[in-house]
Amino acid sequence: MKLAIVYIGLFISLGAWGQLAKFDKATMHFQNFAYSTAIPLFEELIGSKVDDAKLKSMLAFSYFQVGNTEKAEAYYSQMILSPIVNNEDYYNYAQVLKENGKYKQSDQWMMTFAENEPLDTRAQRFQLEQNYLKAISEQEPFFQVEETELNTEGSDFGGYFSTNNDEVYFITSKYRRALINSQWAWDGNNFLDVFKGELKENHKALKNISRVKKINTKFHEGPLCFSPDGKRVYYTRNNASYGEEDKNREIKKLSIYIREIDEEGAWGKEKEISFASPEFSVGHPCISKDGKTLYFSSDMPGGFGRADIYSVEIMSDGSFGNPVNLGGVINTEGQEMFPWMDEKGNLYYASDGLIGLGGLDVYIVKNLKESASPAKPINLGRPLNSRNDDFAFVMSHDGKTGFVSSNRIGGVGNDDIYTFTQLREISDEINIDGVVRDEKGDILVNAKLYILDSLGTVLDSTNSSDKGDYSFRVKPNQSYTVWGKKPKYFDDKKNLDTQGVKDDLTADLVLEKDPGISMYGLVADAKSGAPLEGVKMTIIDNMTGKKSSFSTPEDGLYRSALPNKKKGDRGSYNFVLEKDGYFSKVLTYNVEFDENGQFNINDEVDLSLDPIVKNLEEMITINPINFDYGKYNIRPDAAVELDKIVAIMNKYPEMVIELGAHTDCRGSARFNEKLSDRRAKASANYIKQRISNPERIYGKGYGEYRLLNDCGCEGSQKSDCTEAQHQENRRTEFRVIATGNDKVKVENQSSDSF
Repeated sequence: MKLAIVYIGLFISLGAWGQLAKFDKATMHFQNFAYSTAIPLFEELIGSKVDDAKLKSMLAFSYFQVGNTEKAEAYYSQMILSPIVNNEDYYNYAQVLKENGKYKQSDQWMMTFAENEPLDTRAQRFQLEQNYLKAISEQEPFFQVEETELNTEGSDFGGYFSTNNDEVYFITSKYRRALINSQWAWDGNNFLDVFKGELKENHKALKNISRVKKINTKFHEGPLCFSPDGKRVYYTRNNASYGEEDKNREIKKLSIYIREIDEEGAWGKEKEISFASPEFSVGHPCISKDGKTLYFSSDMPGGFGRADIYSVEIMSDGSFGNPVNLGGVINTEGQEMFPWMDEKGNLYYASDGLIGLGGLDVYIVKNLKESASPAKPINLGRPLNSRNDDFAFVMSHDGKTGFVSSNRIGGVGNDDIYTFTQLREISDEINIDGVVRDEKGDILVNAKLYILDSLGTVLDSTNSSDKGDYSFRVKPNQSYTVWGKKPKYFDDKKNLDTQGVKDDLTADLVLEKDPGISMYGLVADAKSGAPLEGVKMTIIDNMTGKKSSFSTPEDGLYRSALPNKKKGDRGSYNFVLEKDGYFSKVLTYNVEFDENGQFNINDEVDLSLDPIVKNLEEMITINPINFDYGKYNIRPDAAVELDKIVAIMNKYPEMVIELGAHTDCRGSARFNEKLSDRRAKASANYIKQRISNPERIYGKGYGEYRLLNDCGCEGSQKSDCTEAQHQENRRTEFRVIATGNDKVKVENQSSDSF
């Protein structure tokens, strides 16, 4: 069945409707929640003069409420593009599609709903959690779920434990009571009664099953709970006990009733809870483990949606305070029902307004009683939840097993009872754990640890314990940095990505002791400025000849303690930087340690690396290298451009370059070849005079023999090319022949003017 706040009793006298039109009758039944009665009347009107989008909307919703989502989808699809469609039609259609397993289509209509109802919290949650299906589906199961032997062809749900755990109470519509009409108009099923039995060892069946006569009536009875001391039972039933004025009410709301239980186990006289009303429903009681707070579901005025979760204080004399709505984190514009609180103060409940797999899903709010504000509800995921209604989650006193109910595909009846076993702690977070040590491997106590998000914002902090360990709880699918600090030690950082991670992560930190003088530097990409990981650094102490090596971590940071240095000493170090895909580099860092502290290598030398590129213009901007007409001497403006090549070759002292000069086709081929060769050699000689190992560059003139287009003009060939096309062929190419041990062919083209 499709659940409302629950099990509204419908008692409708049909005698007065003889003169009403069939559509009015159907609409009256619909408005009074008699969906099973309204459906055949609406169906008879399909194809008639009153067949319109409004009729199909009511018929679709009626099928949705009785659990026939295939019929509901068919009728929603026929009216959803109508001008009279309302936003709730969009929402309901999306939910029907979801229950039918059509998540992609469902999300499309939820987006339409969200665009039309931006202030609705269901829309806002959807906008924020559009990756919900992947997140829930890839979540490691919290529970193992199995069928029970309690189920019938009707509706069965519950599994409420007595205080001492020796009896289990459940609700069923299996038994039709004689002499009264025990069918109700919502979905045409029998009314619900409470039964009990003793739990068998396999937790899948009960023995000695019997009807709980004390509380069963001709109306609905539903969820119940016992006080922690076993002296009181709270249960749900239609509130049919009001006076003459109420007898004519067609809709009987729900109420919570209470009975005292004496030492012999006998149940006393029934009394209704003090804040009940014929104007609204209260039901689904559950009690906190200290016995001081009652939680329940209600559609009383002032709530967020069709049914909300409330709490009310139980006074020392057994009376009640004023009900308090649990707020918009827990409640939505939809239905929140079937609350249950475990021994640890975690609240479980069913909701169709939160983002889930479909229908009612079961959620948990961790540590409700201990929190100043409720934590975000966590969907309990598959297999406990399905694409259909999942509800009435009840944990046994062992805190590991219990019952949940569902109308999922494959069940015996309309609603079925399943047993579950908890497999792991319920959390939408993962642990980042680690141990803090020094460079010798000894643990460091009381180091300060920070956890930062991808923007560098500190989310939390802690200190390492007397065992050197620490722990943070973080959300999945995000990036974090763990940062460790301790006075007189160097910091350490670890970057972690939790995208798709299901298990806890480990991030051990090593804080190297600061001897008083140290040096550090950031190795980065010269183009982007991003830190470079995996750069091989060879460090040579020029004063001692000692050589060491280092590979940069994720943050690109090199740091070295200098225990043999003291204030006033001098240092000289050669750094060789190597990384695949980058030009290698050799640097010399000379420094005077004029005080204790950390010396930044970047203040004196450039530790950045340039990516190896196919075109040197990706590293530097080279303007046209101009010569006077028919000449090859280096003009001042050409020298400016050639100095850029000088700088690159001095930066990379093992780089080898061929400087090739090219002309267009105009003039004789012999003249062009000779002139281009003289210009190439003159340019190369200019650079040779300004770099180490001048043999690393040589010039060669190619004349017009390597044209880039079809602008040839020798012999009988005539060219009608434009000046711009000829200009394309006049160029200087800088071919990088080698960079250290790496043989690389890289061409840079810069146009010349002749």
